Amino acid sequence: MITAKQVKELRERTGVGMMDCKNALVEADGDVKKASEILREKGLAKAAKKSSRIAAEGLVMSYIHGGGRIGVLVEVNIETDFAAKNENFQGFVKDVAMQIAATKPEYLSREEVPIEAINKEKEILRNQALNEGKPEKIVDKMVEGRIEKYYKGVCLLEQPYIKDTDKTIAQLQTEMVAVIGENINIRRFTRYEMGEGLEKRQENLAEEVAKTIKG
Repeated sequence: MITAKQVKELRERTGVGMMDCKNALVEADGDVKKASEILREKGLAKAAKKSSRIAAEGLVMSYIHGGGRIGVLVEVNIETDFAAKNENFQGFVKDVAMQIAATKPEYLSREEVPIEAINKEKEILRNQALNEGKPEKIVDKMVEGRIEKYYKGVCLLEQPYIKDTDKTIAQLQTEMVAVIGENINIRRFTRYEMGEGLEKRQENLAEEVAKTIKG
């Protein structure tokens, strides 16, 4: 017999609804761990269908790395406040913040990359290919291939996950939707790095110091 305590434990572990938890426990003969795996397997098939559902709850999480040299703020949304408290979800948000700190993405997705930036990158890649002596007739195909690599570098959702490079952040997000049973969206992020953008100012200061010494 499935008890309310078992259902509660499974729901707290997965964030999935009570009836789904109960059904999974019945299928797993009361084994909570096995029931979690059943819910995950079933959830992966349903995850894509949840992408259109509104996710307005969630977390804004901060992550500081390197003794305060790098800081990240990231907002990740989910459908309910209950699921936002789920340990799996909170762990996912932390992993995303760590990813941002480590890989320095400029955009969330390729849809956010300005067309000007894409055209500039394509021009650079095209010139690189020509300078490598590649025939002009295949340069355009090479550029298209290399621009995909560019997206994987600058777009968070397309980056390989630092803890498992066989999957992207987008795939990791889909897996978490399957585990918890609610739509999840990484909405926005900001990354700070100590001294970033001050190189020119530091160079100018060095010039001023040099002039003072010479004077």
